[in-house]
Amino acid sequence: MIAFRQPVRYRSCTDSLYGALPPHTVDCPECGCRVDVPQLDRGEAAFCPRCSYKLFRVSNHPFSGPPAYAAASLILMMFAYSMTYIRVDIPGATSILSLPEMVRLMVFQDYGFLAEVMFIPTFGAPILFLSLCLYVYTALIRGKAYPALRLATRVMVRLKQVMMVDVFFISTLVAYIKLSSVSEVTFGPAFYLMFLLSVMLIRTSVSVPQHWVYFQIERLTGNDAVQTASEDKTCCSRCLYFRNRYERPCSVCGADLYRRRPKSLSISSAFLTAAVILYFPANILPIMISSNPAATEVNTILNGITYMWNEGDRLIAAVIFSASILVPMLKIAAMSVLIAAARFALPAGAKKLSHLYRITEAVGRWSMIDIFVIIILMCSFHTNMARVVPGGAAAYFCLVVVLTMLSAYYFDPRLIWDRYASDGILLNETEKYD
Repeated sequence: MIAFRQPVRYRSCTDSLYGALPPHTVDCPECGCRVDVPQLDRGEAAFCPRCSYKLFRVSNHPFSGPPAYAAASLILMMFAYSMTYIRVDIPGATSILSLPEMVRLMVFQDYGFLAEVMFIPTFGAPILFLSLCLYVYTALIRGKAYPALRLATRVMVRLKQVMMVDVFFISTLVAYIKLSSVSEVTFGPAFYLMFLLSVMLIRTSVSVPQHWVYFQIERLTGNDAVQTASEDKTCCSRCLYFRNRYERPCSVCGADLYRRRPKSLSISSAFLTAAVILYFPANILPIMISSNPAATEVNTILNGITYMWNEGDRLIAAVIFSASILVPMLKIAAMSVLIAAARFALPAGAKKLSHLYRITEAVGRWSMIDIFVIIILMCSFHTNMARVVPGGAAAYFCLVVVLTMLSAYYFDPRLIWDRYASDGILLNETEKYD
């Protein structure tokens, strides 16, 4: 089978020699289809002809683009974290908040868990990702095999799913509606830089194709990542290069080597079951407690949505309902359908189920909007005049989001195609790994 190709925008002798990917064979990590990929030059991408999954792409500027974006992102991050993010004025109190100040306030109030929830996806993961990106691409540009280059690349590509700067930015807009109804809110320079940082992080992440990077690392170390596909070899689900099936781990990327993820359905079902159990206290217990000298207000997720709807903030109520109620429910339902399809071959087509899996995997992190809103509110109102503290549901809700993400991560979508291809009888290979 031949992969589809996008038009070449730019070519040069240097790119053909160093930037291009040679013809080789890969197994699609979503449907298991074996694809013969022709040579890919700048601006070209390979797609699976069966499920339309984007296998990999060669960037238009493969060597210079990612480090340039990473450097720009680090500069933006330096300014964004050193300037005022938001100012909140209420009668008798003023809160001038920077992003580090928010983390400090949560630690000071003994909410270290929420401090970590904010710090890791908005600062820790992005700065580590950008630093590793510069490290890896500096090695590739200089043509030197730096220490732990494969490990650095492996950590770098994993961090793409952890970064949530864009989610935090949207959460700030959601919190603004709530804040502006009871206080005067002024956005600082860091807020606008946060938007630019979100865009640059997305651009950096998209421009780092791990398949291409691992090929360049192998070439740099004098090895050839490309091997001929055969029955005694397994295509790595991470780097998409064929290795000896008894190789543990993959010598190219260091990931576990398997034809189908071991115990995929069992592990995915366990995480999903735990998420369903925790989903009930996440919605029943208070998620936010607001207090002032005159009154104390205890809100669950649903109560907060109802209050905003009745107060006329219907757009923001719809956003929070979608992120906090609808998305988790739909993700739980979608994962249940996918697991059932892999076990029993439901009437829906395998290709439609593959698209459902991609959507489910992509939207999960947006459920964190409600938690980020609470963090912004509790940092804005932390005095005796006005105070917001998280309720018990906050921790449960975080765990629901993480567990559903882990359920999608450990689910192997190739099992769906195996099940459908077997005409109602599980393949021996699938049974072995389930």
